[in-house]
This record gives sequence, structure tokens and C-alpha cells, in this order.
Amino acid sequence: MPLPAPLFSARGLAKRYVMGEVTVDALRDVNLELSQGEYVVILGPSGSGKSTLLNILGGLDVPTGGVVHFMDHDLSGTDDAARTQYRREHVGFVFQFYNLIPSLTARENVQLVTEIARDPLDAAEALRLVGLGERLDFFPAQLSGGEQQRVAIARAIAKRPDVLLCDEPTGALDVETGKSVLAVLEHVNRALGTTVVVITHNASIGRLADRVLRMRDGRIVEDERHDHREAVDEVEW
Repeated sequence: MPLPAPLFSARGLAKRYVMGEVTVDALRDVNLELSQGEYVVILGPSGSGKSTLLNILGGLDVPTGGVVHFMDHDLSGTDDAARTQYRREHVGFVFQFYNLIPSLTARENVQLVTEIARDPLDAAEALRLVGLGERLDFFPAQLSGGEQQRVAIARAIAKRPDVLLCDEPTGALDVETGKSVLAVLEHVNRALGTTVVVITHNASIGRLADRVLRMRDGRIVEDERHDHREAVDEVEW
């Protein structure tokens, strides 16, 4: 039986930034395939290229060399309008900082996405999925940092994205709060079948994933697949 086509496929991916007389090669000849339903952690120090790779996968940036496809979408050769539509229909983003609107409740922050999505989850349902069913009408200032990050995750998953791209989602949180957020990401991956990609410098997070990609100097230097994911509570932090 043939294997399903990859969700993402990249070949010879490169990204070069030119700033005056300075040239920076953020990505160098990256080859990558990601499958539907995978939980992938991308590890690497600052400057390794992991954020650049995430931005290209999310349609926020374009490569200067190579090709990258999301299913039948060519992300390396599309214009701004096509990438905007791709992000709206297929991608959810979770960043280190929550970017919630302080004058809106948790429910209203999530509804900002549900109003423009084609087949969204109900905002209350999305918040219940991340364990905030009792906090629907709380404002961000009334929520802890971990709860605010969970609102951000609910907002990202409310449009039923194919992939959830997370840039240091626990970077601004203490260990215990970060663990609760990672448990939510695992639940989203398992319950909804959403492909989850997390970039981080924290190697412990890699033990929660199906697969760990390690990056250095703009290249993927190791691709490690796990037969067994560890639960959040099993990992020593």
C-alpha cells in the first residue's frame, strides 16, 4: 500500500538575507518532509534557522532558493494574496507572546478567528478543548500567563487548521505552566489530528514528540524519529 503524500515537502530550501554589505544564509539546502498528524519538535540554538524555516512553512516568508510545497500548494512561488489565503485556510500560529486583545474576553479573542474561517469550531468549544471552559468571559488581565497562552492556542485551532506552528510557545512561562501548555498541544494533536510543529531550544520538549529535527547553521543536521512519546509528566525538566 503506497504511503500517503507528505503534508509538507521541501527540497534544497535556502534563505539568504542581504543587509548592506552583510550576507546571512539563514537556511542552506534544507530537505524535509512532514506527514499529516505528526508532532514534530525542531531544536536548535538562536541563529540556527529554525524560526526562518517555520516562517516559510507558515507562508510568512518565502525562500530565496529551492522549493516547498504544502500538499498541492507551491509556497515558494506564490504571491502575497495566495499566501494570505493559505495561512487563513490551513495554518494556525502560536507565538511566545500571546498577542491577545486586552479589551476582549477569552471568547471574543477566539471569535476574531471564527468570524473569518470557513468551518470554524465554536469559540466556547475551542476554549473547552484547552481547558478554559470556565474562563470564557474573563479578560486577559484576569488570566495567568499559561491561561493566556491557552487562549492563544484556542484561537489558533478554532479555524480547524491542518497544521499548528508554534514558535517557542513556553518561552515566556515558568516550568510548571509551560508543562500545562505542552499538554494542551499534545491533546490538540491527538484529539483533532492536527499536525503540530514546535520550535524551541529546550531539548526536553523533544521527548514529547514523534520526531525531533535538530538544526545548526541553517541546516537540518539530525532527524530523529521516536517509537514512543513520553508524557509531559514523565519528562524531567
